[in-house]
Amino acid sequence: MLQTKINLKQIFAIALLLISFNSIAQPSKRDSYKSKAPKYIFYFIGDGMGLSQTNAAEAYLGSLENGNGIKKLQLSTLPNQGFYTTYALNRFITGSAAAGTALATGHKTTINTISMDAQRLQPLKTIAEMAKEKGYKVGIVSSVSIDHATPATFYAHQPTRNMYYKISLDLSKSDFNYFAGGGFKHPEGDGKTTEESSLSNFGMGATEDIEDKEPNSMKVAESRGYTFVNTVHDFKKLKKGDDKIIAIAPKLAAGSALPYSIDQKNGADISLADFTEKGIQLLDNSNGFFMMVEGGKIDWASHANDAASVIKEVLQFDKAVATAMEFYNKHPEETLILVCGDHETGGLALGFAGSHYDSSFNLLQYQNLSYEAFSDKLALYKQEHADNYSVADGLNMVKEHFGLGDASKGLQLSPFEMQQLKDAFDKSMTYADEMTKNDQFYLLYGSYDPFTVTACHILSHKAGIGWTSYSHTASPIPIRSIGTGASLFTGFFDNTDIPKNLMKLIENK
Repeated sequence: MLQTKINLKQIFAIALLLISFNSIAQPSKRDSYKSKAPKYIFYFIGDGMGLSQTNAAEAYLGSLENGNGIKKLQLSTLPNQGFYTTYALNRFITGSAAAGTALATGHKTTINTISMDAQRLQPLKTIAEMAKEKGYKVGIVSSVSIDHATPATFYAHQPTRNMYYKISLDLSKSDFNYFAGGGFKHPEGDGKTTEESSLSNFGMGATEDIEDKEPNSMKVAESRGYTFVNTVHDFKKLKKGDDKIIAIAPKLAAGSALPYSIDQKNGADISLADFTEKGIQLLDNSNGFFMMVEGGKIDWASHANDAASVIKEVLQFDKAVATAMEFYNKHPEETLILVCGDHETGGLALGFAGSHYDSSFNLLQYQNLSYEAFSDKLALYKQEHADNYSVADGLNMVKEHFGLGDASKGLQLSPFEMQQLKDAFDKSMTYADEMTKNDQFYLLYGSYDPFTVTACHILSHKAGIGWTSYSHTASPIPIRSIGTGASLFTGFFDNTDIPKNLMKLIENK
Protein backbone atom coordinates (compact mmCIF):
# COMPACT_ATOMS: atom_id res chain seq x y z
CA MET A 1 0.00 0.00 0.00
CA LEU A 2 2.87 2.35 0.89
CA GLN A 3 4.62 1.48 -2.36
CA THR A 4 1.41 2.31 -4.28
CA LYS A 5 1.17 5.72 -2.61
CA ILE A 6 4.79 6.45 -3.43
CA ASN A 7 4.27 5.44 -7.06
CA LEU A 8 1.20 7.62 -7.34
CA LYS A 9 3.12 10.58 -5.88
CA GLN A 10 5.98 9.94 -8.29
CA ILE A 11 3.59 9.79 -11.22
CA PHE A 12 1.94 13.03 -10.13
CA ALA A 13 5.31 14.72 -9.78
CA ILE A 14 6.38 13.56 -13.23
CA ALA A 15 3.10 14.82 -14.69
CA LEU A 16 3.64 18.24 -13.12
CA LEU A 17 7.18 18.28 -14.48
CA LEU A 18 5.96 17.46 -17.98
CA ILE A 19 3.32 20.19 -17.80
CA SER A 20 5.94 22.67 -16.62
CA PHE A 21 8.29 21.57 -19.38
CA ASN A 22 5.54 22.00 -21.96
CA SER A 23 4.77 25.52 -20.73
CA ILE A 24 8.38 26.61 -21.30
CA ALA A 25 9.12 24.50 -24.38
CA GLN A 26 7.76 26.99 -26.89
CA PRO A 27 9.52 30.11 -25.53
CA SER A 28 12.75 28.14 -25.10
CA LYS A 29 12.63 26.82 -28.66
CA ARG A 30 11.72 30.29 -29.92
CA ASP A 31 14.48 32.07 -28.00
CA SER A 32 17.16 29.71 -29.30
CA TYR A 33 16.05 29.85 -32.96
CA LYS A 34 18.89 31.16 -35.15
CA SER A 35 18.02 30.32 -38.78
CA LYS A 36 17.12 32.77 -41.53
CA ALA A 37 13.77 34.48 -41.92
CA PRO A 38 11.33 33.05 -44.46
CA LYS A 39 10.98 35.26 -47.52
CA TYR A 40 7.41 34.17 -48.20
CA ILE A 41 4.88 33.55 -45.40
CA PHE A 42 1.42 32.05 -45.84
CA TYR A 43 -0.81 32.18 -42.74
CA PHE A 44 -4.00 30.18 -43.36
CA ILE A 45 -6.76 30.42 -40.74
CA GLY A 46 -9.87 28.27 -40.99
CA ASP A 47 -12.43 30.11 -38.89
CA GLY A 48 -14.30 27.58 -36.76
CA MET A 49 -12.09 24.80 -38.16
CA GLY A 50 -11.18 22.18 -35.61
CA LEU A 51 -9.78 18.72 -36.19
CA SER A 52 -13.31 17.34 -36.69
CA GLN A 53 -14.10 19.71 -39.57
CA THR A 54 -11.03 18.65 -41.56
CA ASN A 55 -11.44 14.98 -40.66
CA ALA A 56 -15.10 15.09 -41.76
CA ALA A 57 -14.01 16.44 -45.14
CA GLU A 58 -11.43 13.66 -45.46
CA ALA A 59 -13.97 11.01 -44.46
CA TYR A 60 -16.42 12.43 -47.01
CA LEU A 61 -13.82 12.20 -49.81
CA GLY A 62 -12.95 8.68 -48.73
CA SER A 63 -16.59 7.60 -48.75
CA LEU A 64 -17.09 8.91 -52.30
CA GLU A 65 -14.38 6.50 -53.40
CA ASN A 66 -16.31 3.65 -51.74
CA GLY A 67 -13.75 3.51 -48.99
CA ASN A 68 -14.12 3.12 -45.25
CA GLY A 69 -11.27 5.44 -44.39
CA ILE A 70 -10.15 8.91 -45.41
CA LYS A 71 -8.63 10.69 -48.36
CA LYS A 72 -6.12 13.18 -47.00
CA LEU A 73 -6.51 16.87 -47.61
CA GLN A 74 -3.54 18.83 -48.88
CA LEU A 75 -3.26 20.54 -45.49
CA SER A 76 -2.94 17.17 -43.77
CA THR A 77 0.20 16.37 -45.79
CA LEU A 78 2.16 19.18 -44.17
CA PRO A 79 4.86 17.39 -42.14
CA ASN A 80 4.89 19.45 -38.92
CA GLN A 81 1.91 19.17 -36.57
CA GLY A 82 0.94 20.79 -33.29
CA PHE A 83 -2.02 21.76 -31.10
CA TYR A 84 -2.78 24.89 -29.11
CA THR A 85 -5.23 26.33 -26.60
CA THR A 86 -7.62 29.14 -27.58
CA TYR A 87 -9.19 30.67 -24.43
CA ALA A 88 -9.75 34.44 -24.20
CA LEU A 89 -8.84 36.55 -21.17
CA ASN A 90 -12.43 36.78 -19.94
CA ARG A 91 -14.00 33.60 -21.31
CA PHE A 92 -12.86 30.01 -21.70
CA ILE A 93 -14.75 29.58 -24.99
CA THR A 94 -13.27 32.27 -27.19
CA GLY A 95 -14.74 34.43 -29.96
CA SER A 96 -13.26 35.27 -33.34
CA ALA A 97 -12.11 38.77 -32.34
CA ALA A 98 -10.25 37.65 -29.21
CA ALA A 99 -8.87 34.57 -30.98
CA GLY A 100 -7.90 36.60 -34.04
CA THR A 101 -6.13 39.12 -31.82
CA ALA A 102 -4.18 36.30 -30.18
CA LEU A 103 -3.23 34.87 -33.59
CA ALA A 104 -2.32 38.30 -35.00
CA THR A 105 -0.54 39.96 -32.06
CA GLY A 106 0.61 37.29 -29.61
CA HIS A 107 -1.52 38.78 -26.82
CA LYS A 108 -4.67 37.57 -25.12
CA THR A 109 -7.52 40.03 -25.02
CA THR A 110 -11.22 40.19 -24.18
CA ILE A 111 -14.20 38.99 -26.21
CA ASN A 112 -15.07 41.19 -29.24
CA THR A 113 -11.88 43.28 -28.96
CA ILE A 114 -9.91 43.92 -32.16
CA SER A 115 -6.13 43.97 -31.58
CA MET A 116 -6.25 46.12 -28.47
CA ASP A 117 -5.43 45.31 -24.86
CA ALA A 118 -8.03 43.95 -22.45
CA GLN A 119 -9.00 47.45 -21.28
CA ARG A 120 -9.41 48.53 -24.93
CA LEU A 121 -7.01 51.40 -24.43
CA GLN A 122 -3.79 50.41 -26.20
CA PRO A 123 -3.37 49.06 -29.73
CA LEU A 124 -1.34 45.87 -30.10
CA LYS A 125 1.10 45.54 -33.01
CA THR A 126 0.17 42.73 -35.40
CA ILE A 127 2.45 40.34 -37.25
CA ALA A 128 1.15 41.81 -40.53
CA GLU A 129 2.12 45.33 -39.44
CA MET A 130 5.55 44.11 -38.37
CA ALA A 131 5.97 42.32 -41.71
CA LYS A 132 5.14 45.57 -43.53
CA GLU A 133 7.77 47.40 -41.48
CA LYS A 134 10.31 44.72 -42.41
CA GLY A 135 9.75 45.30 -46.11
CA TYR A 136 7.37 42.46 -46.92
CA LYS A 137 4.40 43.14 -49.13
CA VAL A 138 1.24 42.24 -47.22
CA GLY A 139 -2.03 40.65 -48.35
CA ILE A 140 -5.23 39.92 -46.40
CA VAL A 141 -7.77 37.52 -47.95
CA SER A 142 -11.08 36.23 -46.56
CA SER A 143 -14.19 34.43 -47.75
CA VAL A 144 -16.29 36.67 -45.48
CA SER A 145 -16.37 40.47 -45.42
CA ILE A 146 -12.87 41.90 -45.41
CA ASP A 147 -13.76 43.99 -42.33
CA HIS A 148 -14.87 40.91 -40.37
CA ALA A 149 -13.27 39.98 -37.05
CA THR A 150 -10.43 37.70 -38.15
CA PRO A 151 -9.08 39.74 -41.08
CA ALA A 152 -9.62 42.94 -39.08
CA THR A 153 -7.33 41.80 -36.28
CA PHE A 154 -4.37 41.95 -38.68
CA TYR A 155 -4.79 45.61 -39.68
CA ALA A 156 -7.30 47.33 -37.34
CA HIS A 157 -7.37 48.40 -33.69
CA GLN A 158 -10.89 48.97 -32.37
CA PRO A 159 -12.68 48.38 -29.03
CA THR A 160 -15.26 46.07 -30.62
CA ARG A 161 -15.59 43.99 -33.76
CA ASN A 162 -18.98 45.55 -34.49
CA MET A 163 -17.38 48.90 -35.33
CA TYR A 164 -17.26 47.82 -38.97
CA TYR A 165 -17.10 51.36 -40.33
CA LYS A 166 -14.07 52.37 -38.27
CA ILE A 167 -12.46 49.02 -39.05
CA SER A 168 -12.91 49.71 -42.78
CA LEU A 169 -11.19 53.09 -42.30
CA ASP A 170 -8.31 51.32 -40.54
CA LEU A 171 -8.05 49.02 -43.56
CA SER A 172 -7.02 51.81 -45.91
CA LYS A 173 -4.78 53.38 -43.24
CA SER A 174 -2.74 50.17 -43.11
CA ASP A 175 -1.13 50.73 -46.53
CA PHE A 176 -1.16 46.96 -47.07
CA ASN A 177 -0.79 45.90 -50.67
CA TYR A 178 -3.67 43.49 -51.32
CA PHE A 179 -7.08 42.95 -49.76
CA ALA A 180 -9.39 40.38 -51.31
CA GLY A 181 -12.55 38.35 -50.85
CA GLY A 182 -15.73 39.76 -49.35
CA GLY A 183 -16.87 43.36 -49.32
CA PHE A 184 -17.39 46.07 -46.70
CA LYS A 185 -20.32 45.53 -44.33
CA HIS A 186 -20.99 49.14 -43.30
CA PRO A 187 -19.09 51.51 -45.63
CA GLU A 188 -21.30 54.47 -44.66
CA GLY A 189 -21.42 54.01 -40.89
CA ASP A 190 -22.54 51.46 -38.31
CA GLY A 191 -25.89 53.00 -37.38
CA LYS A 192 -27.36 51.38 -34.29
CA THR A 193 -25.22 48.26 -34.38
CA THR A 194 -24.21 47.25 -30.85
CA GLU A 195 -21.90 44.70 -29.31
CA GLU A 196 -24.91 42.46 -28.73
CA SER A 197 -25.74 42.25 -32.46
CA SER A 198 -24.13 38.83 -32.74
CA LEU A 199 -26.32 37.47 -35.55
CA SER A 200 -24.83 39.95 -38.02
CA ASN A 201 -21.39 38.52 -37.30
CA PHE A 202 -22.21 35.35 -39.21
CA GLY A 203 -24.33 36.73 -42.01
CA MET A 204 -27.72 36.83 -40.31
CA GLY A 205 -30.10 39.47 -39.06
CA ALA A 206 -31.39 42.60 -40.75
CA THR A 207 -29.04 45.47 -41.57
CA GLU A 208 -29.97 48.76 -39.98
CA ASP A 209 -30.69 51.70 -42.27
CA ILE A 210 -28.12 54.43 -41.69
CA GLU A 211 -29.73 57.81 -41.03
CA ASP A 212 -26.62 59.92 -40.50
CA LYS A 213 -24.24 58.61 -43.12
CA GLU A 214 -20.48 58.90 -42.72
CA PRO A 215 -18.04 59.50 -45.61
CA ASN A 216 -18.04 56.29 -47.65
CA SER A 217 -15.04 54.25 -46.50
CA MET A 218 -14.61 52.82 -50.00
CA LYS A 219 -14.23 56.35 -51.36
CA VAL A 220 -11.82 57.08 -48.52
CA ALA A 221 -9.76 54.05 -49.57
CA GLU A 222 -9.64 55.30 -53.14
CA SER A 223 -8.44 58.69 -51.91
CA ARG A 224 -5.62 56.84 -50.14
CA GLY A 225 -4.47 55.23 -53.36
CA TYR A 226 -6.43 51.97 -53.45
CA THR A 227 -8.07 50.55 -56.58
CA PHE A 228 -11.26 48.50 -56.31
CA VAL A 229 -11.90 45.52 -58.57
CA ASN A 230 -15.23 43.66 -58.46
CA THR A 231 -15.73 41.87 -61.78
CA VAL A 232 -14.27 38.58 -63.00
CA HIS A 233 -12.94 40.36 -66.09
CA ASP A 234 -11.09 43.08 -64.17
CA PHE A 235 -9.86 40.58 -61.60
CA LYS A 236 -8.27 38.44 -64.30
CA LYS A 237 -6.61 41.53 -65.79
CA LEU A 238 -4.70 42.26 -62.57
CA LYS A 239 -1.00 41.64 -63.11
CA LYS A 240 2.28 41.64 -61.28
CA GLY A 241 3.19 45.21 -60.35
CA ASP A 242 -0.39 46.27 -59.60
CA ASP A 243 -0.39 47.56 -56.04
CA LYS A 244 -2.87 48.64 -53.35
CA ILE A 245 -5.65 46.48 -54.73
CA ILE A 246 -8.98 45.74 -53.04
CA ALA A 247 -10.53 42.84 -54.97
CA ILE A 248 -14.14 42.10 -54.02
CA ALA A 249 -16.13 39.10 -55.21
CA PRO A 250 -18.52 40.03 -58.06
CA LYS A 251 -21.43 38.36 -56.31
CA LEU A 252 -21.78 38.82 -52.56
CA ALA A 253 -24.04 36.78 -50.29
CA ALA A 254 -25.40 37.67 -46.84
CA GLY A 255 -23.00 39.59 -44.65
CA SER A 256 -21.07 40.89 -47.69
CA ALA A 257 -19.36 37.49 -47.88
CA LEU A 258 -18.54 35.19 -50.77
CA PRO A 259 -21.35 32.76 -51.60
CA TYR A 260 -20.93 29.39 -49.94
CA SER A 261 -18.77 27.09 -52.02
CA ILE A 262 -21.75 24.76 -52.48
CA ASP A 263 -23.70 27.70 -53.98
CA GLN A 264 -20.94 29.09 -56.21
CA LYS A 265 -21.18 28.91 -59.99
CA ASN A 266 -18.09 28.13 -62.05
CA GLY A 267 -17.04 31.14 -64.08
CA ALA A 268 -19.42 33.55 -62.37
CA ASP A 269 -17.73 33.52 -58.96
CA ILE A 270 -14.18 34.01 -57.72
CA SER A 271 -13.14 31.38 -55.20
CA LEU A 272 -10.90 31.66 -52.15
CA ALA A 273 -8.26 29.71 -54.09
CA ASP A 274 -8.53 32.22 -56.98
CA PHE A 275 -8.01 35.14 -54.59
CA THR A 276 -5.01 33.35 -53.07
CA GLU A 277 -3.44 32.63 -56.44
CA LYS A 278 -3.88 36.25 -57.54
CA GLY A 279 -2.38 37.40 -54.26
CA ILE A 280 0.77 35.41 -54.97
CA GLN A 281 1.00 36.99 -58.40
CA LEU A 282 0.57 40.56 -57.12
CA LEU A 283 2.65 40.28 -53.95
CA ASP A 284 5.66 38.35 -55.23
CA ASN A 285 8.74 40.58 -55.15
CA SER A 286 12.39 40.57 -54.18
CA ASN A 287 11.62 41.48 -50.54
CA GLY A 288 9.04 38.73 -50.08
CA PHE A 289 5.47 38.78 -48.82
CA PHE A 290 3.17 37.91 -45.93
CA MET A 291 -0.35 36.74 -46.79
CA MET A 292 -3.11 35.82 -44.34
CA VAL A 293 -5.93 33.77 -45.89
CA GLU A 294 -9.10 33.09 -43.90
CA GLY A 295 -11.73 30.45 -44.66
CA GLY A 296 -14.41 32.36 -42.77
CA LYS A 297 -17.52 30.47 -43.80
CA ILE A 298 -16.38 27.19 -42.28
CA ASP A 299 -17.42 28.89 -39.06
CA TRP A 300 -20.77 30.16 -40.34
CA ALA A 301 -21.80 26.76 -41.71
CA SER A 302 -20.72 25.11 -38.45
CA HIS A 303 -22.85 27.57 -36.45
CA ALA A 304 -25.80 26.39 -38.56
CA ASN A 305 -24.86 22.71 -38.13
CA ASP A 306 -24.81 22.33 -41.93
CA ALA A 307 -22.35 19.47 -42.40
CA ALA A 308 -22.42 19.41 -46.21
CA SER A 309 -21.67 23.13 -46.46
CA VAL A 310 -18.93 22.83 -43.82
CA ILE A 311 -17.21 20.12 -45.82
CA LYS A 312 -17.44 22.07 -49.09
CA GLU A 313 -15.96 25.13 -47.34
CA VAL A 314 -13.09 23.04 -45.96
CA LEU A 315 -12.44 21.62 -49.43
CA GLN A 316 -12.39 25.13 -50.92
CA PHE A 317 -10.02 26.26 -48.15
CA ASP A 318 -7.80 23.27 -48.91
CA LYS A 319 -7.63 24.30 -52.57
CA ALA A 320 -6.23 27.64 -51.41
CA VAL A 321 -3.64 25.74 -49.36
CA ALA A 322 -2.80 23.65 -52.44
CA THR A 323 -2.17 26.88 -54.37
CA ALA A 324 0.35 27.93 -51.72
CA MET A 325 1.94 24.48 -51.84
CA GLU A 326 2.52 24.86 -55.58
CA PHE A 327 4.40 28.07 -54.80
CA TYR A 328 6.29 26.38 -51.96
CA ASN A 329 7.50 23.63 -54.31
CA LYS A 330 9.19 26.33 -56.40
CA HIS A 331 10.70 28.11 -53.37
CA PRO A 332 11.10 25.42 -50.67
CA GLU A 333 14.08 27.07 -48.95
CA GLU A 334 12.40 30.47 -48.66
CA THR A 335 8.76 29.73 -47.83
CA LEU A 336 6.78 29.06 -44.66
CA ILE A 337 3.19 27.82 -44.75
CA LEU A 338 1.04 27.68 -41.60
CA VAL A 339 -2.48 26.21 -41.55
CA CYS A 340 -4.53 26.60 -38.38
CA GLY A 341 -7.90 27.73 -36.99
CA ASP A 342 -9.09 30.29 -34.48
CA HIS A 343 -11.45 27.93 -32.61
CA GLU A 344 -13.82 25.03 -33.27
CA THR A 345 -17.50 25.73 -33.95
CA GLY A 346 -20.56 23.55 -33.46
CA GLY A 347 -18.99 20.72 -31.49
CA LEU A 348 -18.93 18.58 -34.65
CA ALA A 349 -18.54 14.88 -33.82
CA LEU A 350 -17.80 12.03 -36.21
CA GLY A 351 -20.47 9.86 -34.66
CA PHE A 352 -24.10 10.22 -33.61
CA ALA A 353 -26.05 8.33 -30.94
CA GLY A 354 -28.88 7.44 -33.32
CA SER A 355 -26.59 5.95 -35.97
CA HIS A 356 -24.69 3.84 -33.42
CA TYR A 357 -21.39 2.76 -35.03
CA ASP A 358 -22.48 3.39 -38.61
CA SER A 359 -21.20 6.16 -40.87
CA SER A 360 -22.47 7.08 -44.33
CA PHE A 361 -20.65 10.30 -45.17
CA ASN A 362 -21.39 9.85 -48.87
CA LEU A 363 -25.05 10.76 -48.18
CA LEU A 364 -23.97 14.39 -47.81
CA GLN A 365 -23.41 14.57 -51.57
CA TYR A 366 -27.18 14.81 -52.09
CA GLN A 367 -27.41 18.25 -50.49
CA ASN A 368 -27.11 20.72 -53.37
CA LEU A 369 -27.28 24.12 -51.65
CA SER A 370 -26.36 25.76 -48.37
CA TYR A 371 -28.64 26.25 -45.39
CA GLU A 372 -28.61 29.95 -46.29
CA ALA A 373 -29.81 29.42 -49.85
CA PHE A 374 -32.46 26.94 -48.69
CA SER A 375 -33.69 29.37 -46.02
CA ASP A 376 -34.03 32.02 -48.73
CA LYS A 377 -36.13 29.67 -50.85
CA LEU A 378 -38.28 28.82 -47.84
CA ALA A 379 -38.76 32.50 -46.98
CA LEU A 380 -39.97 33.15 -50.52
CA TYR A 381 -42.36 30.21 -50.28
CA LYS A 382 -43.70 31.54 -46.98
CA GLN A 383 -44.24 34.95 -48.51
CA GLU A 384 -46.19 33.47 -51.40
CA HIS A 385 -48.17 30.92 -49.34
CA ALA A 386 -48.79 32.70 -46.04
CA ASP A 387 -52.39 31.46 -45.86
CA ASN A 388 -52.21 28.21 -47.82
CA TYR A 389 -48.90 26.51 -47.10
CA SER A 390 -48.68 22.75 -47.44
CA VAL A 391 -46.46 20.35 -45.49
CA ALA A 392 -46.25 18.27 -48.66
CA ASP A 393 -44.59 21.20 -50.40
CA GLY A 394 -42.03 21.42 -47.62
CA LEU A 395 -41.26 17.71 -47.82
CA ASN A 396 -40.82 18.01 -51.59
CA MET A 397 -38.34 20.85 -51.02
CA VAL A 398 -36.13 18.85 -48.65
CA LYS A 399 -36.29 15.89 -51.02
CA GLU A 400 -35.13 18.07 -53.91
CA HIS A 401 -32.35 19.86 -52.06
CA PHE A 402 -31.25 17.41 -49.33
CA GLY A 403 -32.36 14.08 -50.80
CA LEU A 404 -34.40 13.42 -47.66
CA GLY A 405 -37.24 11.00 -48.32
CA ASP A 406 -35.61 9.53 -51.45
CA ALA A 407 -35.23 5.81 -50.80
CA SER A 408 -33.19 5.35 -53.99
CA LYS A 409 -30.46 7.45 -52.37
CA GLY A 410 -30.66 5.61 -49.06
CA LEU A 411 -32.40 8.57 -47.45
CA GLN A 412 -35.81 7.19 -46.58
CA LEU A 413 -37.36 8.92 -43.57
CA SER A 414 -38.45 7.16 -40.38
CA PRO A 415 -41.82 8.11 -38.84
CA PHE A 416 -39.92 10.04 -36.15
CA GLU A 417 -37.88 12.00 -38.72
CA MET A 418 -41.02 12.69 -40.74
CA GLN A 419 -42.69 14.14 -37.65
CA GLN A 420 -39.63 16.24 -36.88
CA LEU A 421 -39.83 17.78 -40.35
CA LYS A 422 -43.58 18.37 -40.17
CA ASP A 423 -43.33 20.08 -36.77
CA ALA A 424 -40.42 22.23 -37.93
CA PHE A 425 -42.19 23.21 -41.16
CA ASP A 426 -45.23 24.37 -39.20
CA LYS A 427 -42.99 26.47 -36.97
CA SER A 428 -41.20 27.97 -39.98
CA MET A 429 -44.50 28.96 -41.54
CA THR A 430 -46.00 30.46 -38.39
CA TYR A 431 -43.27 31.99 -36.24
CA ALA A 432 -42.20 35.62 -36.51
CA ASP A 433 -38.81 37.11 -35.66
CA GLU A 434 -40.25 39.17 -32.83
CA MET A 435 -41.76 36.12 -31.12
CA THR A 436 -40.13 34.98 -27.88
CA LYS A 437 -38.24 31.75 -28.44
CA ASN A 438 -37.84 29.63 -25.31
CA ASP A 439 -34.96 27.37 -24.33
CA GLN A 440 -36.52 24.35 -26.02
CA PHE A 441 -36.85 26.27 -29.29
CA TYR A 442 -33.18 27.28 -29.15
CA LEU A 443 -31.96 23.76 -28.37
CA LEU A 444 -33.90 22.45 -31.36
CA TYR A 445 -33.21 25.19 -33.89
CA GLY A 446 -30.71 27.72 -32.54
CA SER A 447 -31.18 31.11 -34.18
CA TYR A 448 -32.01 29.51 -37.52
CA ASP A 449 -35.07 28.71 -39.54
CA PRO A 450 -36.60 25.61 -37.89
CA PHE A 451 -37.28 23.64 -41.08
CA THR A 452 -33.84 24.37 -42.51
CA VAL A 453 -31.85 23.38 -39.44
CA THR A 454 -33.99 20.26 -38.94
CA ALA A 455 -33.18 19.15 -42.49
CA CYS A 456 -29.48 19.79 -41.83
CA HIS A 457 -29.62 17.81 -38.60
CA ILE A 458 -31.40 14.82 -40.10
CA LEU A 459 -28.96 14.60 -43.01
CA SER A 460 -26.01 14.97 -40.60
CA HIS A 461 -27.38 12.21 -38.40
CA LYS A 462 -27.93 9.86 -41.32
CA ALA A 463 -24.33 10.49 -42.36
CA GLY A 464 -23.17 9.70 -38.81
CA ILE A 465 -22.33 13.25 -37.74
CA GLY A 466 -23.44 14.84 -34.48
CA TRP A 467 -23.46 18.41 -33.20
CA THR A 468 -23.32 19.70 -29.62
CA SER A 469 -23.68 23.45 -30.11
CA TYR A 470 -24.69 26.36 -32.32
CA SER A 471 -21.74 28.28 -30.87
CA HIS A 472 -17.99 27.87 -30.50
CA THR A 473 -16.28 25.25 -28.37
CA ALA A 474 -12.99 25.31 -26.46
CA SER A 475 -11.35 22.31 -28.13
CA PRO A 476 -7.61 22.72 -28.76
CA ILE A 477 -6.90 23.47 -32.41
CA PRO A 478 -4.39 21.78 -34.72
CA ILE A 479 -1.70 23.62 -36.66
CA ARG A 480 0.10 22.18 -39.67
CA SER A 481 3.24 23.71 -41.16
CA ILE A 482 6.01 23.30 -43.68
CA GLY A 483 9.08 25.27 -44.64
CA THR A 484 11.52 27.70 -43.07
CA GLY A 485 10.96 27.89 -39.32
CA ALA A 486 8.21 25.25 -39.30
CA SER A 487 9.88 23.40 -36.43
CA LEU A 488 8.73 26.20 -34.09
CA PHE A 489 5.11 25.19 -34.57
CA THR A 490 5.17 21.65 -33.17
CA GLY A 491 4.08 20.44 -29.74
CA PHE A 492 1.27 21.69 -27.52
CA PHE A 493 1.20 25.42 -26.80
CA ASP A 494 -1.03 28.52 -26.76
CA ASN A 495 -2.49 30.44 -29.69
CA THR A 496 -0.41 33.48 -28.73
CA ASP A 497 2.78 31.50 -29.42
CA ILE A 498 2.05 31.40 -33.15
CA PRO A 499 2.55 35.13 -33.89
CA LYS A 500 5.30 35.32 -31.28
CA ASN A 501 7.14 32.63 -33.24
CA LEU A 502 6.49 34.46 -36.51
CA MET A 503 7.76 37.71 -35.04
CA LYS A 504 10.91 35.89 -33.89
CA LEU A 505 11.39 34.53 -37.39
CA ILE A 506 11.28 37.90 -39.10
CA GLU A 507 12.79 40.17 -36.41
CA ASN A 508 16.25 40.17 -38.04
CA LYS A 509 15.14 40.23 -41.66
